[in-house]
Amino acid sequence: MILNTFIFDMDGVIIDSEPFWRQAQIKILSTYNVTVTVEDCIKNTMGKRIDDVALTWCQLYQLSINPKSLEKEIITAVAKLITDKGKAKKGLFELLDYLTKNNFNIALATSSSKPIIDAVFNRLNIASYFKVVCSADDEEYGKPHPAIYLKAAKLLKVIPGNCLVLEDSVTGLIAAKAASMNTIVIPEDKNDPRFTLANNIYTSMLDVISYLKPLTEQTL
Repeated sequence: MILNTFIFDMDGVIIDSEPFWRQAQIKILSTYNVTVTVEDCIKNTMGKRIDDVALTWCQLYQLSINPKSLEKEIITAVAKLITDKGKAKKGLFELLDYLTKNNFNIALATSSSKPIIDAVFNRLNIASYFKVVCSADDEEYGKPHPAIYLKAAKLLKVIPGNCLVLEDSVTGLIAAKAASMNTIVIPEDKNDPRFTLANNIYTSMLDVISYLKPLTEQTL
């Protein structure tokens, strides 16, 4: 096994956008007389594709609105919050530079839609690092289905076993494991027992660099 490919999830991994998703959902649902909490968002929608998010709320609260309309409202609100306030997660630029220096293939595989990807890349100015960008918009099934991770490997012409995936959600972790990839998680709640499925659990991307150093030295 040669670990030569690193695949990032985006929300909550590259950028601290999970609070924006929750803020947008809470605010927009309130306009339809539905009250949800941050905990509700974490439990029901974290890591899911936007169509699954909208459908989940419509089904849970028997909303009469078209889920597609709810999707668009949430995407627009989140993209604006990212553009105005988005910040990189700790260690992002250091990790991207380390991976580039050590000749890793770098890819993005996110449940987010393209307007959100564009907002993140523009806010952080990181598009040039990524050889492949995959959005769940282009897949029949979103995470926890492994399709998006398998697509990234296929586009990069690498085998799944040579890929490292960085995730923050259980949904994404399951998708990466189902794709037979090596998994690293930086979760909000490290005590959640479901994250024991991951190969490694860390606190920040600086820890990921420390993990990678002996592996890359072995291949020199």
